[in-house]
Order: sequence, then C-alpha cells, then structure tokens
Amino acid sequence: MKTYDVAVIGAGVFGAWTALQLARRGKRVILLEAYGPGHSRSSSGDESRIIRMGYGKDEIYTRWSQRSLAQWKELFAANNLPLFHETGVLWLAGSNDARIAETRTTLRKCGVPFEELDSTALRARFPQIGLDGIHDGVLEPHSGVIVARLAVAATVAEAIRLGVTYAHALVENPKSKGTLQSVKTNNGEEIFSGHFVFACGAWLGKLFPEILKQRIFVTRQEVFYFGLPPGDSRFAAPALPTFLFQNDESYGMPDIENRGLKIALDAHGAAVDPDTQSRVVSEKSAQQMREYVARRFPALGNAPIAETRVCQYENTSNGDFLIDRHPEAENVWLAGGGSGHGFKHGPALGEYVTSQLFGDAPAEPRFSLATKETVQHRAVY
Repeated sequence: MKTYDVAVIGAGVFGAWTALQLARRGKRVILLEAYGPGHSRSSSGDESRIIRMGYGKDEIYTRWSQRSLAQWKELFAANNLPLFHETGVLWLAGSNDARIAETRTTLRKCGVPFEELDSTALRARFPQIGLDGIHDGVLEPHSGVIVARLAVAATVAEAIRLGVTYAHALVENPKSKGTLQSVKTNNGEEIFSGHFVFACGAWLGKLFPEILKQRIFVTRQEVFYFGLPPGDSRFAAPALPTFLFQNDESYGMPDIENRGLKIALDAHGAAVDPDTQSRVVSEKSAQQMREYVARRFPALGNAPIAETRVCQYENTSNGDFLIDRHPEAENVWLAGGGSGHGFKHGPALGEYVTSQLFGDAPAEPRFSLATKETVQHRAVY
C-alpha cells in the first residue's frame, strides 16, 4: 500500500500549481482529476485568462500577481511554450473612480510600471475604442494574457516530470470529521495520504455541503468571441491591449491566436450547478453583447459572433480566496473561491497552500473559512 504525503483533488489551476509546488519541495504527491486538466466545464478552461497587477487597494493580490507572472514565465520558458502574450492591460474608468486611484497608489508601492492616460491621450492612442463615459485610464504595459487550457496542462506535465502521480478518477465525497486516512475513487481505488487538498472549484460546495453549500456561490458566465474584419489589425496587440471597463463591469482581450475579440461581463450571472447547467449562450445575452460591442467598438457593430463559451465563477462572499483547513477534519484543506480573478494567481496560491500544510508561514486571515459569509457583498475585483 502506497501512502502519499499529500493528495490534491482537482487539477485546475489551483490544484495543478499546488501539486507542482509540493513536488518542488520533494513531497510525495498524487493529483486526482475527474475530467482532465483545464477541461471544458472547469473555471480554468477556455482559451485565455488575464494576468494583471492592478487590484485597487488590495496589495496582497498585486504582490501575488507579480510573483505568479514570474513563475508562469519561468515555466513557459523552460518548456519552450509561447503561452504568455504581453498585450498590456488597459484599465478604463469614469471620473473620480476611487478604485483606479487606489490601483495607481498600490502599483507605485509595489514597483509595477504603468502609464496614466487622460481622455485626450486615450482617444489619440486607441481610436477604435468607444470612450463615452470614460475619463481616464491606466495601462500596465507588461501584463497580458495566459493561454489558459494549455497553461494548466503544462503545469500538470511539469508536476508529473518532478514525480507527481497523476490519476484520472472521480473522488467520492469524503468523510468530514476527524483525521482523514484515505479517499476512494469511482474505479475502486483507495488513496492513502497524510494530507488532502481539495481544489475542486465549482464542485467544492457539492463535496462539502455542510460547510460550503451556502458559502461558495457558483454563477453562470457567458463569453463571446467576435470575428474581425479581414486584414484589420486594430483589434490585435499591440494596437489594442487587453482591456477592463470598470464602470461597465466588462473585460476583454485583443485577437489572440486568431480567435477574434474576446469580451464578457464580469458581473455575476445566475446561480447554476456546474454539472447540469447549459453550456450554450442565450440569444438574449448574445443580442445584449452585440449592442455592447457596437457601443465600445463601433467598427465591430456588424461583426459576427464567431465563438461562445459558458463557464462559471465560484465566488466567495466578497471575492477573497478560500484557503483553510476543514474545521472538523484536521488534515483536510480547502483551496478555492477563485471568484473570477483567481487563474493568474496559481503559482503564488500553490506556494501558500504548501506553506500552510507544513507550517512555514502565518495564515492570511482574509483566506480563512471564518471570513466567508452566506450573503454576497463583492469587494475584490
């Protein structure tokens, strides 16, 4: 009977990087995943994810982004994978926007390069953007886009190279009191380990309903890719950076790998079950997005929708991550609540989980289960 130091359940970005960071510490690790790394129903799936440094006054996330981007780049360089695109990230906000002001202050404190652009500069530099209601902007020139699915797969492959055992299997709901000795899979295996980390994203509430059903809010999020006019380079980097319209609660990316303009609303959608929700966008949402794109990118007013995707966020009450020990199972850890902004932080989160398992660093109170409420009041963007 083989016993592992740590069993990580879930091979999305949080689980993959946790397994990799543990392997770098020389731990015996098994990584279990029901559907495959970066699968189409996961919050780590889809083609691309933004990596940005701006987080308003939330310095902890700016510093985690800095640390994570360095490690993403190291992973990609070591494997000769062009999975980071330095498109720049452009924040756009209305007048007297407090979060933009807080972002500037935090970026300066953390030594992150950025440019400040007033409305005149924005119109001159980005004439393809409809700037009605936009007062100013902040451009992070060295931030950009990670190719998401392939990045998760690359992380898992690196973990396996360093000795992690990967198993394609569904883990049954564990007992939730006392020390957990093992978990069972749907193929009849029993996995023994000293520690268990459940990094199951939108499925955490279903695995631990007694403590998380009312504290992990799973919402439907629809993503659109708009086809571009032939021979038109205005919607690809460097002409167009990745963008976030703060007042609109929308975000998007320039043409990456010829997929077209990606755009979505960051506002939380309807509550859903990740196993049963439809993965087809509604015609009502598609029409709303056509109208929105025509407003913000007038030249694309008649552009076709080339692709769509439906995924989900798994939000905590305020947007902070959940990284804590199970209150009734001393060797069981919960790592989730990506809340729509977590992908970029995979490397730093994996380091943090590793430090918590082996007592190397103090716990961050913001990530504790005790701070997760049953009513949402979003504070982290």
